[in-house]
Amino acid sequence: MTAAVTMRPVWRRAAAMLVALPALAPAADQHPHADVPYIPTPPAVVDAMLELAGVGPRDYVIDLGSGDGRIVIAAARQRGARGFGVEIDSELVQAARRAAQHEGVARQVEFKVQDLFGTDLGQATVVAMYLYPRLMIQLRPRLFAELKPGSRVVSHDFDMAGWKPDARVTVPVPGKPYGPPSSDAYLWIVPANVAGTWTWRAADGVDYELTLLQTFQMVEGKAVIGGRPGRVEGGRMRGDEISLMLTAEVGGRALSHEMRGRVAGDAISGKVRLPGGGERDWKATRVKRGSIKISDE
Repeated sequence: MTAAVTMRPVWRRAAAMLVALPALAPAADQHPHADVPYIPTPPAVVDAMLELAGVGPRDYVIDLGSGDGRIVIAAARQRGARGFGVEIDSELVQAARRAAQHEGVARQVEFKVQDLFGTDLGQATVVAMYLYPRLMIQLRPRLFAELKPGSRVVSHDFDMAGWKPDARVTVPVPGKPYGPPSSDAYLWIVPANVAGTWTWRAADGVDYELTLLQTFQMVEGKAVIGGRPGRVEGGRMRGDEISLMLTAEVGGRALSHEMRGRVAGDAISGKVRLPGGGERDWKATRVKRGSIKISDE
């Protein structure tokens, strides 16, 4: 039952740089047939990853580099989820299958000897990883292309550089045989695409136009409100939910609207909190579509 760092031979150069760090590669955890050390995820970190992702009975968890299967098995046994683990080490896959039988979840989970880069992610609502950062960054475009907005990605100890996590927790691991006596768990929520130009007319007859730029889950842009320029600040996506501050200059005063909504394709519907108090409905239509920036450049 584990998430493990497992790589193909062509990745040896990237792996070797990290293997040189003894804190990451205790000899006792090495698997004789792995190209890099096999490092199990401590049970407390498994629990933290599942909690961060909010895994439940409706979820399908895919673990990329599943080792002996503990993340997928814990998701099934503790939270009623279904799951799939891919691992290049056949002995670990056999161990995962035996563990699933022993825990009574063999009908809920599946394990295969398979290249993680060839794994179809489309069914996943949660993707779990314990991979070196370089590999996670290589996977990033596929996570955005194949996972639905609101899908969750969790990782043990390593992050994804420019794609900042939506949440992070540090888990005490007493007696950890390598590195500090703790581990980090990270969460990312795949955002909907809101890049582009959006328009709507408010109940008071004022026309609004937002041009939004999106980098990962962060949103910025410019606005035209009743023919006058406005500001977009603090924009952020969390799955298909958008929040931002829209500020207009009226009579020499800056009036800010707190806007929240839910994205469904080329439509947004939600609520606007007005400067003087109260709320009103907000419904916008995208008239020009843009693309999410998912690079660190």
